Amino acid sequence: MLIFIGEDYITMGMSPEEMQERMGRWAAWSEKMDANGIKHRGDALLAPVTRISGVERTRTDLAAAEVKELVGGYYTITVENLEKAIEVAQDYPDYDLGGYVEVREVMVFE
Repeated sequence: MLIFIGEDYITMGMSPEEMQERMGRWAAWSEKMDANGIKHRGDALLAPVTRISGVERTRTDLAAAEVKELVGGYYTITVENLEKAIEVAQDYPDYDLGGYVEVREVMVFE
């Protein structure tokens, strides 16, 4: 699984044109994975975060600007090994914006 961490485009002050250009980069990367038959699904996540925490199950609603590390979305992929997943992650479109990818294996229960 590839998990995308970075700032929200709106919080960054991107114009609609800049966001459209970014979405083009994301679409190209997604299509590349589809063409290679490795992507199962992916979703972008909206920026507002509702956090439930503690024994009392305290609810905290946070704006994107309040979250230190915003999970912006994910892709689930199937590749041979961790090194192949890291190779796929090289095409992540937002490295130049300070974003990063966490590569995680999904635990399979028997």
